[in-house]
Amino acid sequence: MNDLGGSGSRALRRTRLAAASAAALTVAAGLGVRAVFGGDFAKCAGDALYTVLLYALLVLAAPRLRPGRAAAVAAALSWAVELFQLTGLPDAWGRHSTLARLVLGSTFNPPDLLWYLVGAGCAGVLHRVLRTSRVAAPGGAV
Repeated sequence: MNDLGGSGSRALRRTRLAAASAAALTVAAGLGVRAVFGGDFAKCAGDALYTVLLYALLVLAAPRLRPGRAAAVAAALSWAVELFQLTGLPDAWGRHSTLARLVLGSTFNPPDLLWYLVGAGCAGVLHRVLRTSRVAAPGGAV
């Protein structure tokens, strides 16, 4: 059945808009935390927000993705990037590209793996709460 322009299509557009807004807010939060706090707090928050950003981008690309699956994929991608740092390639590339340094980081740091899980968990819980509240609202769609 084709649902072009129907309520399912509107729900997907709303989800994508919310995910795009979340991505923009996450970038702003990351920049703000670095500017205001610095130090270990900013580092840990930045790691968690990195995964929150990946989560938001995943939902933007695949709005039907359920919170648990999105959290698992975002955490796995974050871990993959962190483990890739063990090769030394991200550090070498980051010396020549600010974008590479921002996306891939530079050196492996085991505690980052924990903070990626924190970010994925927080994003997943928030997503689930928002989905549940939308379904509970009259006329709400998932």
